[in-house]
Amino acid sequence: MIVIDHVAKQFAAPSPAPWGLGFKQGLPKTVHAVRDVSLTAADGCVTGLLGPNGAGKTTTLRLLAGLIAPDAGTLSVDGIDVVAQPREALARMGLLGDARGLYPRLSARENIVYFGMLQGMGRGAANARAEALARTLDMTALLDRRTDGFSQGERMKTALARALVHDPANVVLDEPTNGLDVMATRALREALRFLRTPEGGSKCIVFSSHIMSEVERVCDTIVLVAGGRTVASGTVEALLDQTGETDLEDAVVKLVFDEKRQAAGQAGGPAARQAEAVSP
Repeated sequence: MIVIDHVAKQFAAPSPAPWGLGFKQGLPKTVHAVRDVSLTAADGCVTGLLGPNGAGKTTTLRLLAGLIAPDAGTLSVDGIDVVAQPREALARMGLLGDARGLYPRLSARENIVYFGMLQGMGRGAANARAEALARTLDMTALLDRRTDGFSQGERMKTALARALVHDPANVVLDEPTNGLDVMATRALREALRFLRTPEGGSKCIVFSSHIMSEVERVCDTIVLVAGGRTVASGTVEALLDQTGETDLEDAVVKLVFDEKRQAAGQAGGPAARQAEAVSP
């Protein structure tokens, strides 16, 4: 189980230099990448982290991976605090980022086995696991090919096998369908459905995406993020009931718009008046 509780993260970004002042940068400004995000992802479930580009999804997952520390809030994996015990928490997760990060001169098998050994597995055990994952993901024919020149779908399968090599209880995927064709997307969807079953290990899966149709098809629960905040969570049916809509896209648009209107209202000024003027 993965629990993210009211996390926040801000960064200092340099302001662009004003015109006429040469190349000197302006004063730093604060970027609130994540303001208040919470989610609970249960075992044997696919939890979707859905939101528009810039909503804070990737930053939230970077916090979960221990790559950056939160300014507020907590993150835990199977009860292990990510900040206090990062290595123990990471050992319980398989991570698949948008950038697949494969070593191009290594074969698919070598990539998978190498990461298994980094997780403390022996070479023989990692190789046996690679063979088993290849059968599960229908990639046996790829195992001994160099990953240089792989298609996006072949890269995705290899990266997913690499993330699963140590048989983690939790799997985290950041925009995994980016660049995939229809067949590769379908194969990923089927793999995730299998992994959440008892036969697949009843894994806890967090699936980040901005594509509503993918989240609707594969996820049991959806956490909607907008403006760096969690604005709603629940099943598709619960979100439809909450908004009074019959289509998920319409429900998401309404929830995101309400968040933007509330944020503008809190800020006051012209943004608030503009949001009020276009409100239904």
